Amino acid sequence: MRITKTIETIFKKYLPSPFTIAILLTIITIVLATLFTSSETSSMGRRFVEVLTFWENGLWNTSLLEFAYQMMLILVLGHVLVLSKPVNSLIQIITKSVTNTTNAVVLVSVTTMLVAFFNWGLGLIFGAILARKVGEHAQQNHIPINYPLVGASGYVGLMVWHGGISGSAPSKVAEQGHLLELMNGILDIDTYGKVPEVITSSSTIFSWWNLLLFSVLLVVIPFTLHILSKKAMPIKLELPEYQFNTKEKNDLEGAEKLDYAPALAIIFGILILIVFFLQYADNLNSLSTIKISPNMLNFFMFGLAILLHGNFKSFLTAVEEAIKGTSGILIQFPLYFGIMGIMKSSGMVTMISDSFVSIATETTLPIFTFFSAGLVNIFVPSGGGQWAVQGPIVIKSALELGVPLPKAIMALAYGDQITNMLQPFWALPLLGITRLKAKEILPYTIILMLVGTVVYVLGLLLV
Repeated sequence: MRITKTIETIFKKYLPSPFTIAILLTIITIVLATLFTSSETSSMGRRFVEVLTFWENGLWNTSLLEFAYQMMLILVLGHVLVLSKPVNSLIQIITKSVTNTTNAVVLVSVTTMLVAFFNWGLGLIFGAILARKVGEHAQQNHIPINYPLVGASGYVGLMVWHGGISGSAPSKVAEQGHLLELMNGILDIDTYGKVPEVITSSSTIFSWWNLLLFSVLLVVIPFTLHILSKKAMPIKLELPEYQFNTKEKNDLEGAEKLDYAPALAIIFGILILIVFFLQYADNLNSLSTIKISPNMLNFFMFGLAILLHGNFKSFLTAVEEAIKGTSGILIQFPLYFGIMGIMKSSGMVTMISDSFVSIATETTLPIFTFFSAGLVNIFVPSGGGQWAVQGPIVIKSALELGVPLPKAIMALAYGDQITNMLQPFWALPLLGITRLKAKEILPYTIILMLVGTVVYVLGLLLV
């Protein structure tokens, strides 16, 4: 397709790496804040120094650095879960059901979206490995399939993740006091008094309208892939077997045996889960007040991952493999926090939100938020980083226009996740595992993005 070739060329030619984009956005923000925000000082030079101080303070904002670590753990522990034997057995069961491209794309897309709703890191790697194993199964059994379409099906979890349990925005606002701290210094006293300490997961992730939109996508996306599979031509496959080595040693000595001891891992895993239910029982005791924070999710996945791996050596080997994918979060998030520091302290958040309020209404603000979030995701390909930068603008605009905060937050989440089907950053792990190229899956993911956009926009207008 000519359009996908053009898009791939644009990304390669005109969009540098996400780290370089973060640097460029930092420089642009510094310049804009220096030139266009007011200051009590008359000297441009002194204002420039002030802006640099705002930036440095934002870089090391302790609460935001905690947020970055939480997001890294969500990705790592989700990846670790995929590399466990029980999940691998599930993948094998699904793979054996594949007989053609049509049922392959339906099976891969449905299971990937369900898994990604629980955890985006888990869904990303699960979908990639499942697509790869489907390709290997088809190759070994001489089943003709369109492997790029199967690869695209394994990526669709990234278009539903931010509306799910591990979504950065809805999980952070369910954390006690996060919104108050985020908006402190941005709002006037009267408006600040309207900011809730907590927005429960029941009003965002588990709201009837979010679950309805997810259910619609769970039908519409596989159906779209089903239609595409009827026209997709089979391709020749030459895939070696994908393996992750977590085999146990037989020649163990002394304390080394503890690393491979199933009993110790099981006891510790169960202990974590017992503490989890004791600590977070109140967060789960009512459907109307469910609060799922990043710490809560990570603690549960930590215990579950140790249990599923069965020994510490297998768990740690999986961690070593998974942690490679966190480099972007580790180094880029502080840069986004620096940008947020400038925007918050210089008054840019107020300027931008005022421009939104001047052109939007209670009905149209969620739509503006959706499309602006989709655009921002092209340049800030991280839901967590995007929430740090765009979240305060969305919250302030929603409060001034009377838009329910859960709806505004989910509009940002929907916009952020939908353009993952266009932005190839998070597809890199999938492309590496499946041995596909971006240009091979883009023709299909762009179609899925358009379908998803229609669902989300209609949902935001009708809810």
